[in-house]
Amino acid sequence: MRVVNIYPAQVEQQIAALEAAAAVAVIGVEDARWGEVPRAVILVREGHELPQDQVLRHLDCKLARDKVPKSVVFVQSVPRTASGKIRKPDLRRQSA
Repeated sequence: MRVVNIYPAQVEQQIAALEAAAAVAVIGVEDARWGEVPRAVILVREGHELPQDQVLRHLDCKLARDKVPKSVVFVQSVPRTASGKIRKPDLRRQSA
């Protein structure tokens, strides 16, 4: 098995460049073959649409194939800390 280091911030930055993305987090989810794969969790800006295939096409030309999330989940809200940072542990529990 080949190990690839994926830095969530790099993927999040690329998705956040999409006008329709209000908030973005990339988390790791278990995978039978790879151990863990990236999943993008996106809050879509009100009044916008952001289909999954648009996100993946956008990333496909910006990132190495190994870094493109294997799944995209759209949420209605994002858990945040008191300082406004996204609570990724809560997102992992929600999408398990």
